[in-house]
Parts: sequence; structure tokens; C-alpha cells
Amino acid sequence: MVAEEQNTDLTALPDVPDDAPLLRLAVDAVGELKGESVKIFDVAELTTIADHMVICTGRSGRHVKRIGETLVQNAKAQGLAPRVEGLDQAEWVLIDLNGVVVHIMQPVTRAYYQIEKLWDVDLVAGGVNATH
Repeated sequence: MVAEEQNTDLTALPDVPDDAPLLRLAVDAVGELKGESVKIFDVAELTTIADHMVICTGRSGRHVKRIGETLVQNAKAQGLAPRVEGLDQAEWVLIDLNGVVVHIMQPVTRAYYQIEKLWDVDLVAGGVNATH
């Protein structure tokens, strides 16, 4: 289930429930550096790997890397030990906060993999063909 409605402002952040501090941490870090097209998925009923998925776009490799570094720094400041993949290449950075998984992608990578289709139950339930 997607927690954000379509918005023409690419940097508008979706609402975060008050009882989700890890999700708030992730969305705040993405917002701090103006991550674009932010989507939050509540995946608790779909998988055991996380309660929420956050997907956002950075404008360039440098932007993707900086968003990832900021999130990691903020998480460590809160006493967390995030697991990080892809930070050196900065095409697709994955950060696991142990309950919230954050995907930060360059625009071409996000368009190619379309990972939103994996988690957007509304697309599947609505009968939209989700093949690539």
C-alpha cells in the first residue's frame, strides 16, 4: 500500500505516521537534501524484511551518495547500525535501518527497475499489468 499520493512537486514529502520513528528518520534525511519523488510503502503485511520501504530519486550520482551519507550519519547519531550497499557507485544506494529499507536511486536506474511495482499492492489489485 502506497502512503503517498501523486504530487507534481517532486520534492514534496509524504506524511509519516507518528508511531514510526525509523521512518521519520529516513524521510527527514531524504528531505534534508531534497530527494525527489519520495514514496513510502507499508510492506509489513507483504514481507518480513521490513515494515516500510522508502524509495526516492537523487538528481545525480553525487546527490544520491550525499543523501545516503546523510541518512547513515543521522542513523548512527541515533545509535543505529545501518547496513549499506551501493554507496561507492551511487547509482542505487540501499540502506537497511532494520525495519525500514531505503532505496535512493538515480533517475535512469529508478525508471529501469521500477521497484515500486513490486510493492504497490494497489497497482496489482487494480488489474494493471505490471510486467516489464
